[in-house]
Amino acid sequence: MGCLSYVSELCDYHHSSREKLKKRRELQTVEIKVKMDCEGCERRVRKAVEGMKGVTQVEVDPKQSKLTVVGYVEPNKVLTRVRHRTGKQAEFWPYVPYDVVPHPYAPGVYDKKAPPGYVRNVLADPEASSLARASSFEVKYSTAFSDENPNACVVM
Repeated sequence: MGCLSYVSELCDYHHSSREKLKKRRELQTVEIKVKMDCEGCERRVRKAVEGMKGVTQVEVDPKQSKLTVVGYVEPNKVLTRVRHRTGKQAEFWPYVPYDVVPHPYAPGVYDKKAPPGYVRNVLADPEASSLARASSFEVKYSTAFSDENPNACVVM
């Protein structure tokens, strides 16, 4: 019987090591931009994501064309599922509040299609981030005429 218990412990050891190697998913919030025109589109987008394994919460905002999914999911899988099930063009939410970006009205940052109070996320995009940053030369002259500068030149 000693040999049999030793073999069973080995089998249990391999079983528990597999569980440890299994990758645990983290709770994530995935924001996706999807064009929704009517309540039917909204319902179709919601149902496409609600059936996914690991989804705990789904919020649909048709005014901003925004889908927010909270759960133990992978962002790329959510995006492909929305594209496949709805047949709509979808992308990750490209906007951030304009307070986050240093120069929200620089070319490449300001987007007419963005919801109110949002601009494009140029901090994640290396091509557009160079346009969004002002050089020291620009900063020097823009602060010279700023209202916050007490020594600013008043012209008028």
